[in-house]
Amino acid sequence: MRRWVSWIAIVCCFLGLTGCSLPQVKAEDRLFLPLQVEFLGSHTLSDKQFQNTAVGGLSGITYDRKNDLYYAVSDDRSDRNPARFYTLKLNIDSTPRLQSVEIQNVTTLKDENGEPFQNNTIDAEAISLSPQKTVFISSEGAANQGISPSLGEFDLQTGQLKRKLKLPDAYFPDELGIKQTRGIQNNRAFEAMSLNAGAATAPPAEPYRLFAALESPLVQDLSLPNRSESVLNRILHYQFIGDRAALISEHAYPLDPKPANTIEYGLTDLLSIDQGGHFLSLERSLGLGGFQAKLFQVETGTASDTSRIETLRDATGVQTARKELLLDLNTLGVRLDNLEGMTLGARFPDGSQSLILVSDDNFNGLVQITQFLLFRLTGLKG
Repeated sequence: MRRWVSWIAIVCCFLGLTGCSLPQVKAEDRLFLPLQVEFLGSHTLSDKQFQNTAVGGLSGITYDRKNDLYYAVSDDRSDRNPARFYTLKLNIDSTPRLQSVEIQNVTTLKDENGEPFQNNTIDAEAISLSPQKTVFISSEGAANQGISPSLGEFDLQTGQLKRKLKLPDAYFPDELGIKQTRGIQNNRAFEAMSLNAGAATAPPAEPYRLFAALESPLVQDLSLPNRSESVLNRILHYQFIGDRAALISEHAYPLDPKPANTIEYGLTDLLSIDQGGHFLSLERSLGLGGFQAKLFQVETGTASDTSRIETLRDATGVQTARKELLLDLNTLGVRLDNLEGMTLGARFPDGSQSLILVSDDNFNGLVQITQFLLFRLTGLKG
């Protein structure tokens, strides 16, 4: 009898006859992973000099799991010292807390001729480790000086440029200054970049992917007459098979609306977290109250390919990448600096995944710091 009573109750609940209701889950919600982030603390890098270079401007970071090291690229445009990236050791105790950050090496980036980059010919912003013992480094270029953006592959040991990926024509400025109608905005280009999750530890012959995103929209995607209204960035998606690289798609990324009283804002990093088109994105703004930042989960599997769309300004029928807020970093109770880079780091003893964020101090040591934030990330598949 009890068995039948239980079944009747279940059926009635299902049919709504007893006033019971099942929780409603929107189809869009099922596209996201059940991620959670736990803040574990911050650390300020005290080093200001290393091997005769000014330490600062750390705008991108990537993790070398095999050697338990991190590589952080400086956005010094060869103004103070030649463009470079640093090798770091992050010491995390059993608490877990980030106890210290040690600089172990500095690697100078070299151009096609094997020479350090000349002043203002590169503006390195993001870095990703590949399975080929190389690092990909994005450069914003300098649109106001006719310096093109680039996605370059560099030797991990020597810093020598091996190749540059082919970019769509739509990304190159057609004119300088107010006459420009196409291409990247000045100092707002390839700020974010990531290889697919697990690529760095995959066998060298295994195919992998690279994703590169703009900090702010292309000029032709901006709304008119007020060019600040558009909030659609673009993400490029490359596939690598052996030595061949091919651009296979492009997606639109929806930036949050510009916060009130904001001087600067945009997408500062994009991090692949699985093989299913899920990412973390970092959006940062600077206003009268200082720096603000938000961490989002992003899903691109349902996004339209925008590679053949000349302008997103009035485009119809475009499905953008979807995102949901994961964490407003201004709720952490710490004063945020200019957060620009993030990477999945070492796993904790319990097997959970660490997440590291780093700030670019703009070489402005009087009022800014190089800040590392440590998180525990849970809810990943596998």
